[in-house]
Amino acid sequence: MTPGALLSLAAASWVAGMASGPWFSRAWLSFTLAGATAGLVAALAVLLGTADWEWHSAFTLGGEFVHLRLDGVSALFLALLCVVGGTSAVYAREYWSEEHYPASAPRGRAWWTALLTSMGLVLLCANGLHFLIGWELFTVSAFFLVTLDRQRPEVRAAGWLYLVASHAGTVCLFAFFSTLAARTGGWELGPMREQTALAPLFWLALAGFGVKAGVFPLHVWLPSAHANAPSHVSALMSGVAIKMGIYGIVRFSGWLPVPAGAGWLVMGLGATSASLGIAFAFAQSDFKRLLAYCSVENIGVILTGIGGALLAVRQGDAPWGRLALAGALLHVWNHGAFKALLFFGAGSVLHATGTREMSRLGGLWRAMPWTASLFLLGSVAASGLPPLNGFISEWLVYLGLFDAVTARGPAAWIALPAAILLAMAGALAMASFAKAGGMIFLGAPRSPVAAHARDCGPGMRGPMLTLAAVCLAIGLAPMLFWPVMARVVASWRPAWVMVEALPPLVTLGSVHIALAVLIVLAAVWLWRKSHSNGLRLGLTWDCGYATPTARMQYVSASFAGIVAGWFRWVLQPERKLRRPRGQFPTAAIRLERIPETVLERIIGPVSAGVLHVSTAVRRLQHGRLQFYILYLVAGLIALGVLVLSGGVQ
Repeated sequence: MTPGALLSLAAASWVAGMASGPWFSRAWLSFTLAGATAGLVAALAVLLGTADWEWHSAFTLGGEFVHLRLDGVSALFLALLCVVGGTSAVYAREYWSEEHYPASAPRGRAWWTALLTSMGLVLLCANGLHFLIGWELFTVSAFFLVTLDRQRPEVRAAGWLYLVASHAGTVCLFAFFSTLAARTGGWELGPMREQTALAPLFWLALAGFGVKAGVFPLHVWLPSAHANAPSHVSALMSGVAIKMGIYGIVRFSGWLPVPAGAGWLVMGLGATSASLGIAFAFAQSDFKRLLAYCSVENIGVILTGIGGALLAVRQGDAPWGRLALAGALLHVWNHGAFKALLFFGAGSVLHATGTREMSRLGGLWRAMPWTASLFLLGSVAASGLPPLNGFISEWLVYLGLFDAVTARGPAAWIALPAAILLAMAGALAMASFAKAGGMIFLGAPRSPVAAHARDCGPGMRGPMLTLAAVCLAIGLAPMLFWPVMARVVASWRPAWVMVEALPPLVTLGSVHIALAVLIVLAAVWLWRKSHSNGLRLGLTWDCGYATPTARMQYVSASFAGIVAGWFRWVLQPERKLRRPRGQFPTAAIRLERIPETVLERIIGPVSAGVLHVSTAVRRLQHGRLQFYILYLVAGLIALGVLVLSGGVQ
């Protein structure tokens, strides 16, 4: 399908999405799925082939000819966009239906089409000016999707924070692309590794793309935006949108030379993001904020692998860099699949109960078995446990780090602590999802809304099953995906050609299949045992209480109390405590809030100081001409004094 046909399809989808009515809703979904299918076919043709795809237009946009390119790197991200974007569109039709949201549903469909189209343009553009145009359209479209429920003040605040942070990153990207164009004599993009003078521009790209990726400490917009957006938007934002930042880092670290310290910094940022991101996640009581902070952790895993690849390039194309990069790029796909699945599950719970507070939930496994089972599968994948896909990509990253350590080169000094921090982050990820699953689905309902919850319908269940199948497929048959990853790695650096599959990957796939069979057999045996006539249901040990109530359960804060104490130095929890007093106490209070430390403790005070200074300076602008003349004369006198003093010296 030609670019013109794809744009026509996107335009038809946008027009159908803007109109109200079930017929237009079905037409929008059909056009969206057709576009996603066409994009997926094009991406697979490049990933499974040997040649890239290029297209040059005969017309100009902004004075530049349109140049589109699809190679292994961009095809990997485009395939993810099509899969998650398509499944999220199906999910949205039931989750954010016109029946419940008559005003915002058509608007949301139109902006959804704009977001998918603009992200596709970002991945295809091989011209810096057009890349910036696509990037800005992507940012604005995401803002309007985040603020679909804009009647709530917290949603509006999250949207504006996202927009401000995104444009701060865009300023860096504008400086990056404009400086690159000035030094190369044009806006065309492509491999320029031999032009070593361009290496310092990497820092601008890292800052600009790092904001969009949600790298710690540039992640300040991410938790509130993902938590307050509709769940299908959160799935696309976390599964794909933040990967656009990763795409930018991978794209231009492969096309341009990078400074000598780039690998050290990127790996350090990755390990820090992984460990601190999951620490913040574990302390959350809002399950969507927990998932959002887990995205910060997984971005850290990806950056650790990319940093290892950059270090390997500096050390004579060390072979362990290929493993680290392959693991990082595979984790882009894995995280996109299981995080979208988890946000779909969170959306199903929110749709049924109307609350994101885990301490008001509980006991949902019996009422929502489909959602609970699929959320469990996504949690296992997100925790990096076998036999699912999250383990495969993290295992490849670990292999690269361990090989870097055993090689005993300079990279070992950062590869070893990075591996330790990733292992700690993995342990906390398991604890975080054990907490989320236990608080939401196990125990007794803690509120009436949890007691009367109902499972989602087939329109929401189908996309969840699709993404669960992706997680299973990559986990059980990783050897089938290795040729694709080898193609992407070679596209990033042509010298890194990996022809044969890794023998351990074949063995690992066989072990995963055997483990999956054992898990299924054990589950069937337990189900049959629990439904046999020889068993009866009864209360568990009641700890001395004859009639335990739902309030006699752990809550989110108590589950995470010990670990939150370990990270108190960065979490900075705010507590309100009133202990019970007297022999017959009437009331006691224990409230805890985990602030966004970087935003509220650093950026907030600095912004307040800047606002205070700017308010004071505004007093100089009072409309009196004689004072303006006085300011001009004073400035000229000060300038003259400086010139004379310099001449005297």
